[in-house]
Amino acid sequence: MGYCPPKGSGSLAELQARSVDRKCLMANEDGEPGGAPRTQEDLMVKTEEKQAEIAARRQRYEELRVAGQTRAPRALPPPTPLADCPIPEGAIMVSEAVPGGWYWTTTMARGEALRLINTSGTSAVALLAWNRHDRSERLNLADTIKVQWSSVIRKGRILLSDMGRVLLSVIEDSCFAHDALVGGSTAASTLAKYGAGAFRNTRDNFIAAAAKCGFDRRDIGPCITFFAPVVVTADGQFGWDEGRRRVGDFVDLRAEMELDVIISNCPHPLDPNPAYAPGSIDVIRFKAATSSTEDLCRTATVEAIRAFENTDTLYRG
Repeated sequence: MGYCPPKGSGSLAELQARSVDRKCLMANEDGEPGGAPRTQEDLMVKTEEKQAEIAARRQRYEELRVAGQTRAPRALPPPTPLADCPIPEGAIMVSEAVPGGWYWTTTMARGEALRLINTSGTSAVALLAWNRHDRSERLNLADTIKVQWSSVIRKGRILLSDMGRVLLSVIEDSCFAHDALVGGSTAASTLAKYGAGAFRNTRDNFIAAAAKCGFDRRDIGPCITFFAPVVVTADGQFGWDEGRRRVGDFVDLRAEMELDVIISNCPHPLDPNPAYAPGSIDVIRFKAATSSTEDLCRTATVEAIRAFENTDTLYRG
């Protein structure tokens, strides 16, 4: 049974609010309960000081963001033309089709690459990756975004682990239409959108695939979704730009560490299509060209240079 306040004492919310006010007024200089009573004027001063501190930190963040985005050593290139980057026949190691709604797993050695092809033009491919030899190290999208000062994943960008190392480099990309913010579908979001039915979702696909790879639910973090043209509007809302997704679009991801990789081919939560109709995708694992010290992904930003130094140190030993 819930708490019922005494008659005439006001609502539970009012009692809680008065309790908070009393605690604030009895707080000491550090904001901890106890000490001499504080006046409302004291609290107003503290609030103004806090607001000033927040404003100062925001200004510093903007200065760093501008510096990070405008002082990069190299400019990032335009999208790769669809017919401009064939894979040499002798470099192909694995080539498979993944039906709509299903998942696929692979391991990757350092220097191998994975091409994801949006064969139907309607697919969205969610991906997770882990260090094969230390599964506590995994894809970290928060660091990937904040370290590179951008949520736009495109040719020349890198995908970072939670240990500041590079898991994957984006070495080719025909569309720049990828989502690092929203995440994949779940059973609840799929039911709400499509109704009852045998509709697979990204979260459950990851759980099933992870179990086969020796992982469990705790190992599944936020995913990146390729061929998901999510946009952020001026007022901070998520939107969808279907025009940026085409038949045959592809992205090439080069492994910079030895990896376990899982992908899921389910509709993105923001895809406006009311029908559950994910198309198949093609995946090709191949031997990538050897990267040099002048490689775009290695040198595009100061942060990338540092992340590759961390990665190379691991393998030097």
